[in-house]
Amino acid sequence: MPSPTSPSSIVQQARQALADRLREIRTEAGLTAQALAAAAGWHRTKVSKLEHAVTSPSAADIREWCDLCGAADQAGDLIASLRAVDSMYVEWRRLHRAGLRRQMESRLPLYERTRHFRAYSSWLVPGLLQTRAYTAAVLRSIMRRQRLPDDVDEAVASRMERQRVLHEGDHRFALLIEESVLRSAVCDRGTMAGQLDHLITCSSLPSVSLGVIPMGTGRDRWPVEGFWIFDEEQVNVELVSSYLTITQPREVAEYAQAFAELAAMAVHGEPARALIRAAIDALG
Repeated sequence: MPSPTSPSSIVQQARQALADRLREIRTEAGLTAQALAAAAGWHRTKVSKLEHAVTSPSAADIREWCDLCGAADQAGDLIASLRAVDSMYVEWRRLHRAGLRRQMESRLPLYERTRHFRAYSSWLVPGLLQTRAYTAAVLRSIMRRQRLPDDVDEAVASRMERQRVLHEGDHRFALLIEESVLRSAVCDRGTMAGQLDHLITCSSLPSVSLGVIPMGTGRDRWPVEGFWIFDEEQVNVELVSSYLTITQPREVAEYAQAFAELAAMAVHGEPARALIRAAIDALG
């Protein structure tokens, strides 16, 4: 069963919230599901499917629904909600269609305006803490796997440019990783050793709090997909196949709570650096 903050659960909750609002409008209008379907010229099961989020309405469906229920003034907000749900879940292939560099550049304004960053990663070193060589290895792997145009060098340069937020302005960064990230063989040993050494350097920056959750830690909160929280504005979740954007305040708060629980299991400062040095030693 999906957890309350699992991507599939969050998207379905958003769809169901829209469906519930449509049902409220119909019942407030005193119409049965059958009467509304007949008035709209729809199949008799369509209203039920829309109200149970079995199928998603179109913008035209919402306008027709609201018109027939005497709630035309609510159609605009409901269509905006529909578009928000549709934009929550974007396949990586669609996101990368214009190339990796374009995707990197498109996110720079979000990073520049965010003051408080919180990020958790169970797979990779967070992008803001990656070295040029580590980033190149990761992006080249994505390029090959998704058969994308080779603009890796430009994409790496864009990510390195994004990292200036670590040193400029009043940004604050609370970043968490699982200890397994320190030992994942996503690149050659030399590149990984350089990356781990860079993590030690970054952990000493005044704007950065780096936490490492040790392997073998007793835990109630299991590792989850990597996510970024940008102020209280939005959450981005990185999935195997897609990229999830969450802006509903209640859902953003759920991720903030998950981050707090994960942070409570992490070690910081010198204990975290000791784990990183142990991973460097393990590379031989």
